[in-house]
Amino acid sequence: MPFVVTENCIKCKYTDCVEVCPVDCFHEGPNFLVIDPDECIDCTLCEPECPINAIYPEDDVPAGQEGFVALNAELAKAWPVITTRKDALADAKDWEGKTGKIDLLER
Repeated sequence: MPFVVTENCIKCKYTDCVEVCPVDCFHEGPNFLVIDPDECIDCTLCEPECPINAIYPEDDVPAGQEGFVALNAELAKAWPVITTRKDALADAKDWEGKTGKIDLLER
């Protein structure tokens, strides 16, 4: 069961998780990260590294965010792999924990 990046990552894009991934399954977009479900080996290393709890096992994605399972798979095919930690977005703290951000996702 692969892990999934969910809504809380939108407009935050903390990248602490990418450095611990042993198979480089994270992909980076302008204001969001995704996990490639075909590459994820379910090692669980990324989940505790996310400072805003935006990563979940596929079977535990919060109610109302199930669409992020397909979104991660779709965007992983289009976005480049990221393997090195970067600074979060400048206004990330302002967006932490906010809901209804799906329309703010930049593709």
